[in-house]
This record gives sequence, C-alpha cells and structure tokens, in this order.
Amino acid sequence: MGFFSWITQDTNRSIPSKHSSRKTFSVTMRDDRGNKWTEPSYEGYGDFDGKCYYELLSEMNGFGCDRDKGINLFFSEDKDIKFPTLTEDPDAQVTGKPADCPAQGFFYGPEWE
Repeated sequence: MGFFSWITQDTNRSIPSKHSSRKTFSVTMRDDRGNKWTEPSYEGYGDFDGKCYYELLSEMNGFGCDRDKGINLFFSEDKDIKFPTLTEDPDAQVTGKPADCPAQGFFYGPEWE
C-alpha cells in the first residue's frame, strides 16, 4: 500500500505523512452530522484518529463501512456525493470534496518549497 493524502480545505496545505520530510500538524476530519476525528500526526494511509476517510465517505452516503465503496465514490463523477471535510481548524465550516495531494503527503520536491 502506498501513501496518499489531501489538501486541507481551510488552509490549502498538503497534509504531510509523519514519514515525510515535513512536520505534521493536526487535521480534523468531520462528517455531515458534526462528528469529528482529529489526527495530530497523520500516518499517510487515510486514517484520522482511528477512522478511515474512505469508510466514512461510504457511511455518509448510505453504503455502510465499506472502504472500497468509499474509494469508488471519491473518484466518481456523481455530483450528489457527501464528502468528509479535512481542516486544520476543528471548527472550520467548509463543504465539498477535498483535493488530492499530488505529493501523496510524502514525495515533496522543490515545487513544494
């Protein structure tokens, strides 16, 4: 399994893996009901405070805790999908799909300086 990550929706920063050259910071994942999971040191595999982003995405859209379904939803063209939010500020009010991090939260080159 490789690393993957996103861009925070409130500060537009890459969420670095703790295995990368970048310092980690706390990121809060929130569902559509206001539940929050705050991860102080992201590992790079999609889990925030023990909750998988893709499983939550699947749950939010009525498919139960199904990681594979969540991955398919994330890459779907369907415009009616509800997405978990990823923010630095645990109280930030944002919506929509977070952008993928092209560096996968790990492979930072000079273009990220």
